[in-house]
Amino acid sequence: MPRNNSSQPSWLRKVPPAAYLATAAVVLHLLTGGRYGFHRDELATVEDARHLAWGYVWQAPITPLFGRLSLWLFGLSLLGFRFFASLPAALALVLTGSMARHLGGGTGAQLMAAAAAVPFELAAGARLQYTSFDYFFWVLTAYCVLRLLESEDPRWWIAIGSAVGLGIMAKYTILIFVAGLMVGIFATDSRRYLRSKWLWYGAGICVFIVLPNLVWQVGHNFITLDFARSIHARDIRLGRTQSFIFDQFNQTILAFPIWMTGLYAYLISTKGRRFRVMGFMYVVPFILFVIARGRGYYLAPAYPMLYAAGAVEIDRWLATRRARWSYAGWIVIWAALAADAVSSAAFMLPVAPVDSYWGRTVIALNGDFQEEIGWPDLVATIANIRDSLPAEYRPKLGILAGNYGEAGAINLYGPGYGLPEAISGMNSFWLRGYGNPPPQLLIVVGVPRAFADGHLAACALIGHTANHFGIANEETRMHPDIFVCGAPMEGWPSFWRNFRYFG
Repeated sequence: MPRNNSSQPSWLRKVPPAAYLATAAVVLHLLTGGRYGFHRDELATVEDARHLAWGYVWQAPITPLFGRLSLWLFGLSLLGFRFFASLPAALALVLTGSMARHLGGGTGAQLMAAAAAVPFELAAGARLQYTSFDYFFWVLTAYCVLRLLESEDPRWWIAIGSAVGLGIMAKYTILIFVAGLMVGIFATDSRRYLRSKWLWYGAGICVFIVLPNLVWQVGHNFITLDFARSIHARDIRLGRTQSFIFDQFNQTILAFPIWMTGLYAYLISTKGRRFRVMGFMYVVPFILFVIARGRGYYLAPAYPMLYAAGAVEIDRWLATRRARWSYAGWIVIWAALAADAVSSAAFMLPVAPVDSYWGRTVIALNGDFQEEIGWPDLVATIANIRDSLPAEYRPKLGILAGNYGEAGAINLYGPGYGLPEAISGMNSFWLRGYGNPPPQLLIVVGVPRAFADGHLAACALIGHTANHFGIANEETRMHPDIFVCGAPMEGWPSFWRNFRYFG
């Protein structure tokens, strides 16, 4: 593979090779990201971004903060909103290549490592969710640990503590990664780093970053733990955790030999002894997620550090082969990585119009795309129902939504129709209450008929959810009915106390 060309301008030689892949990834997101619509989870993030706080029921505060920044910079542009998802995911590619460089890899190894990470980058960077930021801070933490081990400069604990603190503010599962780091430090000759004052400085910075969120959690009785327990029980009930081990190969696709080589390099190879901790940072989270029955994608941010070591090891091995075998090896590697990238783009990005053959095929296979379709249609339907009601009822009207997607869509598109803000018992919407004065007439969407009849007065079926593309999704399949009801029969305070739920 080509090495750095001394005939290039000096500024160009300083650009990390992986930066070109990262730039291409961001451009690809910008070209495709606005094709469908806001995802259900993004609608909840938009709503959280409008109510900035140090904590939320279902997520840590960093993602809504960047959502608010995007609203300030780009308005309600879907492309602008998703820019801050594509950016950290792309930066993780640069860090992946940089880890390969610090492990001694040349241009070929750096590009191989970054290219192996492209498929998950495309998935994580496609929507503004905590996945993108969680991914970035895991990779940043791994990079800082590698620099600590490479340089033996304990001041890197400052960077590690900062990365972990920010990672906690993105998604709490990074603590599993930290557990792997601590086990690795204790289990190897890296224990000497525990005696450094810089470790405690880094820990102090981490606590300082996380403290506002911790105060919020204390003030809300650690409601996020209730949320996590509920969601985890749901995932187990639905079988979403059964394929954890298979998912590790499914999400790394044809790049699995690279990360397996990297794991060997860290844990077994004599040349990797210095970086043995990195192997524990994969193995310990793997074991903990298996025991705790986690979702497969929870471990995805741990692979870039393995790609880096694996790419360096493979590059060195190919360099010892005869020229024709070396070139053949590189051809096979790049063909596999290119196939991974192309197939991931085809199935993870909205590259085709909704009403095209390929668009409908991919939407049928990728449930996330289904949840980007039909939200403006839903709000327009609710507005038409409101307009059909006698004028004297409208000042007393409220909209009760069964889930955060419906509530978020109504609050995003509803102002264009003059609709009141939606209320819901799900996640952070429950904390925001039911308004003052409370509504006396409700348009109810996303709630089963039995629940509506059992808790709300005089319910009448008045419409159904649909979208003009005819795409079947959660709204059209699971709860298509829309009702007009009176106020809760037990009164608003009592009803609201028991209306909290998670999803």
